[in-house]
Amino acid sequence: MTDAPLEILADAITRGECLLLVMSRLRPDAAKSVNKVSVRPMEIQRQPMFQFTHHQSDRVTHENLTPTAAARKAVLLMQTVFQDANLFTTQADYSMQTRRKGTMQCVAKPPTKAGVQQESIGHNRSKEHLIPAGVPCPFLVEIGVMTPAGQVRSAMTRKFRQINRFLELVDDIVPALLGSGPGAGRELRVVDFGCGKSYLTFALHHLLTEIHACPVRIVGLDRKVEVMQHCAEIAGRLQCQGLEFRCGDIVAHEETEPIDLAVSLHACDTATDDALEKALRWGARVILAVPCCQHELARSNHSRDLGPLLQHGILREQFSALATDALRALALEARGYATQVVEFIDLEHTAKNILIRAVRRERADESSQAERVAAYHTLKSQLGLGPIAVDRLLPVSSG
Repeated sequence: MTDAPLEILADAITRGECLLLVMSRLRPDAAKSVNKVSVRPMEIQRQPMFQFTHHQSDRVTHENLTPTAAARKAVLLMQTVFQDANLFTTQADYSMQTRRKGTMQCVAKPPTKAGVQQESIGHNRSKEHLIPAGVPCPFLVEIGVMTPAGQVRSAMTRKFRQINRFLELVDDIVPALLGSGPGAGRELRVVDFGCGKSYLTFALHHLLTEIHACPVRIVGLDRKVEVMQHCAEIAGRLQCQGLEFRCGDIVAHEETEPIDLAVSLHACDTATDDALEKALRWGARVILAVPCCQHELARSNHSRDLGPLLQHGILREQFSALATDALRALALEARGYATQVVEFIDLEHTAKNILIRAVRRERADESSQAERVAAYHTLKSQLGLGPIAVDRLLPVSSG
């Protein structure tokens, strides 16, 4: 086989000129585990990447690689697995076919995707760079977000955006989850409190196992027996390794080993604090929480100085929710976590738009943590608050 077509292929990827690559027609001696592989450019953390989509008879899997690694893999696949390739670049379209004697014929034509496709790549990256629309994703098909052809159902557009936004937020902290040194590469342990129908639990499993190729043990926890049974059936059909669902309560659930990631999405009122307390007790590397329905502070006595702000019900509710999350963030920082409060998804999609993301610091800074404890008590005093559930998150000696 001549190397010239493969050089064209590799150069197009490394130079960022590749818009789409489709490899097909298996070699007679190749394993029949995959029928076709497509490759397209994307962007993760503002870095150029290429996503490989492996089309198998019963599922579709994804893998994201840097341009250099993507070029090497594409060449290797053409040398060992596939006979044909269609390469669409900004400069030309190439049709590559392997002949009987092993030589490869390469025909170049004017580019057909350079205009519209190049523009759409830049426009759509931020919205679909982890799970793209138009490419079947097994768990999204199974839970009804996508059709078998990979199209997002119109009624599930908001959910699709939420899932992608959630994955972006998790993808940011994957390096913190993976760590470095002796423990790197081991199984990641995750607990998802109050997972409900588990759209985001399945999304998390997809991100860690299919995109980052990490072995996992993910426990989805919820009180509803029927819902957990249904989720377990879906996980079985999808052959989700390391994913299990249990019926249980946040307070009663225990883990015997440290947790890498604790997730609490839309736990009502002080249930979020129950989940955060458990995550801290287990020494979670990363904590993700989207609070919901926060009533405790709204019922509490506030400083008289806040009267004009709190006399209207909706303002009292929103102010109390923001104050609660500010106290939670301070408490997590006091426990040695680098904490951010970020937007979950756009306001027009849902009102539940705050996510608390906390990553445990490698080294404790006792002085800084003491400052956060003091700031916590100062804010509580300014708000005129007595004992609240968030207090349980503070270091024991500071209560």
